[in-house]
Amino acid sequence: MQSVGERKVASSWEAIECMQQWPDRARGRSWRAAYRACRDALDGWRTAREARTAFVKAARTAGLLVTGRKST
Repeated sequence: MQSVGERKVASSWEAIECMQQWPDRARGRSWRAAYRACRDALDGWRTAREARTAFVKAARTAGLLVTGRKST
């Protein structure tokens, strides 16, 4: 996979698109749980907060999470 740099994810749909680009080594149990949580949020079965929490956990587990917010 080619590196794409930092990416801002602002919705469950964007999280799904982002996760589809993760390397195979990052697609473990937490990736599957996050993917399912985001899909469920889109379908109204889970909240956006639950999807975000699962996505952040998966990104952290995979070593892909960039923390800190840039001031604007």
